[in-house]
Amino acid sequence: MERRAELILYIAATGQRAMCTLYSVKQSRVLGAKMLLDRLQSVDTIAPILTQMNKLSEALISLAYYKFGKDRGTYIIPNTEPILRIKNYDRALLPSFTLPVSKSGQYNNIVGIHSFENKFEYLGGVTLPKKFTCTDTNGIKHALLVKGQDDLRQDAVMQQVFTIMNMLLRENKETNKRKLLIRTYKIVPLSQRSGVLEWCRNTMPMEDYLVSIKGAHKRYFPDDYSNNQCRSLMNKACKLSNAERLKVYLDICTHFHPVFHHFFLENFRTPGVWFERRQAYMHSVATSSMIGYILGLGDRHVKNILLDKTTAEIIHIDFGIAFEQGKILPTPETVPFRLTRDIVDGMGIAFEQGKILPTPETVPFRLTRDIVDGMGVSGIEGVFRKSCEKTMSVLRQNQVTILTILEVLLYDPLYAWTITPSEGFKRQHKDQSPIRDTDREATKEVNKLAERALTRLKQKLDGTEDGTVTSVNGQVNKLLHQARDPVNLSRLYDGWQPFL
Repeated sequence: MERRAELILYIAATGQRAMCTLYSVKQSRVLGAKMLLDRLQSVDTIAPILTQMNKLSEALISLAYYKFGKDRGTYIIPNTEPILRIKNYDRALLPSFTLPVSKSGQYNNIVGIHSFENKFEYLGGVTLPKKFTCTDTNGIKHALLVKGQDDLRQDAVMQQVFTIMNMLLRENKETNKRKLLIRTYKIVPLSQRSGVLEWCRNTMPMEDYLVSIKGAHKRYFPDDYSNNQCRSLMNKACKLSNAERLKVYLDICTHFHPVFHHFFLENFRTPGVWFERRQAYMHSVATSSMIGYILGLGDRHVKNILLDKTTAEIIHIDFGIAFEQGKILPTPETVPFRLTRDIVDGMGIAFEQGKILPTPETVPFRLTRDIVDGMGVSGIEGVFRKSCEKTMSVLRQNQVTILTILEVLLYDPLYAWTITPSEGFKRQHKDQSPIRDTDREATKEVNKLAERALTRLKQKLDGTEDGTVTSVNGQVNKLLHQARDPVNLSRLYDGWQPFL
């Protein structure tokens, strides 16, 4: 009842009164957390756990903000950093671990922390991302990533949404049989501007495989346009008419061939393993595309899609744009998900925030030529289409559960799902990781966004597209067409690299 009353007060407030309410909500939560912490500290068996966890959090926050040279590379952690004093913590759970709930309430096999290495790798970026290694109490090494100056609470809660979606998919016989799941990873927010993430082992950004210095496009089609040439042509065409932009895009496609199917030939040499990995890839793309569409995830450029080199599954990262916010970017997003040529070649945007970008996203997800190229001869037909339909069917059947969860998140004042014009500009102009600010004056906008997003979410889960209610098959067919339509792809901003 207290939470409900708090929410009603928040929704009813406007202007200065709304800002005061937002502040009050945050303060009441802080006070409640402190009261709970004080009570737990008084319990003899729990106090040692809290002491270790508090010291660990403070040490990680300190490392997140540790300043050093601006060049990428490996740096030594100075002895003054508290992270090096974290040793033999058998009561504090390793941040990248998820502890299953025990019905008995007994937790006797906690994987604690033995020590941290005295060096980190700076990966580049305004959030000072640092990759470092922790050895657990079993002697196993784990890679972690710590960030400062970035609010990771939205990314963390999105992982929780994915976990719930996976629970629904596991409960369905058809999707469970096909292992249709979206890959998740652990994110632990440490403060309003810092957090630690699980490092996804054996992965690489899809961009690295396709268009890095030794990327597949250069190796297999050295005489094609370069990636930079393609981006430059699209950038120069952004102010032209839609017809002229389409002409430029089609010219790029003629001189830039999909190559992603080579990934499977290079990495999985035996027929049986090759077949299994390609199936896993298609299942992964299908599930993430349908879930991403429902949640309106935007900004699905190839740096934000990781590729597991062992399983061939894809892992999406960075969920700063959701709930169809990509439609209001400087270049609005025009596709429901990424299903480009390279994505399909392998087969043989947080709630449509991508459509509010400077160049709005015009596709529902990424399904470009290279994505399709990995799908093999069948492309999007067969396994991929059927997987999309099965996933969408489960999501539509569980509409009430999904909407109930998302309604809480959308109205929660601690999560700023809207993006400012400056953030949108940064995302599409050489800065893929702008600092996210959740303290901006967005109280009134939260309610407006929540109402719009929930309405659109319900429409999607009803199968309503362009005012017409469709079957699952019809809805999926429409989305696949939108995601691959050259007209939509030609209107995306060059950093999205729709030609891949």
